[in-house]
Formats: sequence, structure tokens, C-alpha cells
Amino acid sequence: MTRIDLPKFPTQHGYMSEKIQHAYITSAIDKGLLPKDALRMANVLSLTAPGDVSKPIQFWQLFSVLGQDPIVGIVKRFYERVFADEPWFTSVFEKVGSLNHHIGTQASMWIDVMGGGPYYHGAEFRLNFHHTHNAIALMNDKGAERWVKLMRETLETSSDLMTDDPRVRRSINTFLAYFMTKYAEDFGFEDRHLFGETNPPLRRRLNFMKMTEGAIEALSEQELSEALAEQGVDVSQYQTKEALVSKALML
Repeated sequence: MTRIDLPKFPTQHGYMSEKIQHAYITSAIDKGLLPKDALRMANVLSLTAPGDVSKPIQFWQLFSVLGQDPIVGIVKRFYERVFADEPWFTSVFEKVGSLNHHIGTQASMWIDVMGGGPYYHGAEFRLNFHHTHNAIALMNDKGAERWVKLMRETLETSSDLMTDDPRVRRSINTFLAYFMTKYAEDFGFEDRHLFGETNPPLRRRLNFMKMTEGAIEALSEQELSEALAEQGVDVSQYQTKEALVSKALML
């Protein structure tokens, strides 16, 4: 499997998706996970996952691969574990609403952020209100650790809902890790986003023949080295940035 015909399901921005997309891309650029010009890259901004399976699925592209039912299914399995857990954990959710209530609201948020359209009314305000009021008793190390444990167990037993594309699980892990890191910062608990392997860094494929000398010289040494290596160049022979630039200009 090297290429998939996508999208399988029609996509649309929701109440949260564009803002979360921008925030994640900005953060990922700072961490070196996305190229510096990612906010201008059509394949990154698109709500449709890349058909080339060598490229990661951004989490706002997940709906284009999964559609609604698998997303709801994963959320349902998670909350079934939540409502079967220890009273100190389960009781916080029971005070807010029934099992079906939580499945509906969480699935709506996931679908909205994953490119399925405007489902999560209230957007960030609603999400923040929920965590600062309804779920505040669990926004700490103990609560986060249990939440992550149950979600990881859910994901590990839900491969049947993720298609046979291995990128899907990594994308879901990336989605969850992003939000868990945000909550850890907002509420001052240890970041425990151990959901599994996340999306690998996305590198620009550079075409030196279409670049000016100035544009090539502006690249970092790492960018030059990686781009040359992708083209089959033995970069170990070029020990300085100047040598790498010279080689790139020769191609």
C-alpha cells in the first residue's frame, strides 16, 4: 500500500478546527515537526489526508479517512471504560451527565476538530468552561494519569475502527498529545501524553534546480543535508555548510 484514494468522506471546517489547526501548526513549526512555511503549504492546510502513505495525516484530516462512525465508536469505547472505572474517577463524569451525554459531546468535539464540520457548538469557550468547572476535580496529575491510561487502553483495542492505514493511529495520538500538553500547561500538572507513536516530522522536498542561489544559501545546514541525502548524495563527504551549498548548486 503506497497510495490511497482520498477523501473517503467529505470534509468541512467546524467551530474549532481552523483555530486549533493554526495553533498546532505554529507549535509544530517551533518544535521542528513541520517546515517553517507550513502555514502556507496546501497539503498541510487541507482537510483531506494525503493519498501518499509516506506522508503523515494531520489530525484535522482524520475525518476524510474515517468518517463519523469510527470516531464515535472510539469515543464510545473510551467512555464505557470511564463509567466502569473506580468511583473517585467515574463520579466526576456522572455528575455532568450520562454515558450517552459524554459520548455525544466528546464525539462532537473530535469530529469538529478532525474536519467533519461544525459539530461542537460553543467551541473553545465551551471546552474551557467544561474543564474549569465540570471536570476541574480531575485536572491534576492523578486525573490526567487515569484519563491517559483509559484512552491508551481504548486505542490499543480499537484497531478495527482505524482502517488498515497505520498513519491513523499516529495521527490520533498526535491529536490527543497536543491537547494533553495544552491542559498540562493550563492546569499545572505533569504532561503525561503517553498515547503511543505520534506523527514524524514532515520535511519539505526541496528541488534545488528551481531554487535561486540565495534561497539555497538561506537554508540551514540540517535542511541542506537532509535534502541532499534524499537525492542520494553521500553527505558525509561534505563537512561544512559551504560545501553542502556548493553541492546543491551543482545539481
